[in-house]
Amino acid sequence: MTNSQIFALAVGYLLGSIPFGLLLTRFSGGGDLRAIGSGNIGATNVLRTGAKGLAALTLLLDAAKGAAAVMLAQAYWPDGVHYAAAGALIGHVYPVWLRFRGGKGVATLLGIIAPLLPIAAIIYALLWVGMLLVWRISSVAGMVAVASAPITAALMGERALLPMLTGFAILVIWKHRENISRLKDGTEPHIGRSEG
Repeated sequence: MTNSQIFALAVGYLLGSIPFGLLLTRFSGGGDLRAIGSGNIGATNVLRTGAKGLAALTLLLDAAKGAAAVMLAQAYWPDGVHYAAAGALIGHVYPVWLRFRGGKGVATLLGIIAPLLPIAAIIYALLWVGMLLVWRISSVAGMVAVASAPITAALMGERALLPMLTGFAILVIWKHRENISRLKDGTEPHIGRSEG
């Protein structure tokens, strides 16, 4: 690894590890998000507090930090773009400040993809929203969207991005393993109810 790649990785991690859902909920007087619902720091759990605006803002900020990491690397450390992307996702999923217990990465991964492969990001977002509207199960919508990223990259012939996006998709889906178990048991709740 070069110095610029190490720096890009570090900057990406620091950006990714900002727990916007936790901070917004706490500053708004909603308490500790980790003690609510699933304990997750993402937008879906923020929604369980009843604050729809904060949930939407959390989603946007979680996506924005992923995009910011990639765009900074594109501008200043071109050989470290993939490292910045990895740092942002790992930082969100495993933030050192929260004892490595972070979010699941769906929104952050969308932000990462947006400057790298905009068409894939559009497909990702449409699938995410579409699946939410049809199934109203956050985990299903997120996993379908995440899985679309490497598939779109492959169909577009973006071989340089394919290994990274495949790895990212595997990580995010693995973070949903408890949701997958509940889906198998038929106990995964819909949006508007408590879920893990």
